[in-house]
Amino acid sequence: QVQLTESGGRLVQAGGSLRLSCAASGRTFSSYAMGWFRQAPGKEREFVAAISWSGGSTGYADSVKGRFTISRDNAKNTVYLQMNSLKPEDTADYYCAARFRGMASGKALEYDYWGQGTQVTVSS
Repeated sequence: QVQLTESGGRLVQAGGSLRLSCAASGRTFSSYAMGWFRQAPGKEREFVAAISWSGGSTGYADSVKGRFTISRDNAKNTVYLQMNSLKPEDTADYYCAARFRGMASGKALEYDYWGQGTQVTVSS
């Protein structure tokens, strides 16, 4: 089992940057593919980015491609989401998720564990 704790969310102006972190407990972090999802008020949770256990494979939603970068440091049990050129439509609660021994995926149902989320607000 793994516990996930997100951090780094805050209020930022449009065009700004933010880096989210997700720290995982446990000794088997490298066994998990990791993903970032977000949920805006009144909307369903949507995929943002995912990364394989090794970090060698990544995937992004079209809406963030070229602006966001997912990365991981297995020695620190942490996955990151670097967000640049932020837009008001990026405003949401951001969640990290872990998928045990699976490939990086954009499907929320394929993830086994979830964090509590961190709030990102982008002002225009």
